[in-house]
Amino acid sequence: MTYGAFARLSKTALVLLGLTVPAQAEGVDILALGDSLTQGYGLAEQEGFVPQMRAWLEARGHEVRLVNGGVSGDTTAGGLSRVAWSLSPEIDAMIVALGGNDLLRGIPPETSRANLEGILQEAETRNLPVLLVGMTAPGNYGTEFKQSFDAIYPDLAQAHDTLLFEDFFEGLRVEGAMPADMSAVMQPDNIHPNAEGVAQIVEAMGPAVEALIAQAQE
Repeated sequence: MTYGAFARLSKTALVLLGLTVPAQAEGVDILALGDSLTQGYGLAEQEGFVPQMRAWLEARGHEVRLVNGGVSGDTTAGGLSRVAWSLSPEIDAMIVALGGNDLLRGIPPETSRANLEGILQEAETRNLPVLLVGMTAPGNYGTEFKQSFDAIYPDLAQAHDTLLFEDFFEGLRVEGAMPADMSAVMQPDNIHPNAEGVAQIVEAMGPAVEALIAQAQE
């Protein structure tokens, strides 16, 4: 058999001859369901969380389409109301990063918990792996509120067997605490990270998203 003839063999013919065909890595489509932190509020398009995370993953060899499902001002209730139609048929996995606006509005933790659980249940009905990204309540809400809110994410991750990244802002913490001066990594509103802050957040969260990709490819 000449080389040219061999090259023209179909994959099926190769299998029949007992030859192996190199596996092709399939791309993964991930929905990032979130609020302004996901959407990229106040930043140039390529400086936001989704573009920076996509670039971080691609630099490590991952073929991934990261869909920006961030809506500025959205609460967990808003996320629950739109998750069903946001999960279009091609989506293979989902990042859920909601709760910051619930904190800003003082929404009862039990309400936030119920909404997030509804989102996870929607993913379960579609057999989609999820990375749940947590938030941490500030101390000025009181000890009881903080304990109730902070427990939402690890509790739900355990109950629904999802991946967990405990705090969206983990990459900005030094020795477990936020620095007193955050001006270098935050926008003037002191709520949203600037481009450098997003880069640090992506660097910290990236390995958890890689774990999500691995689950989606199983």
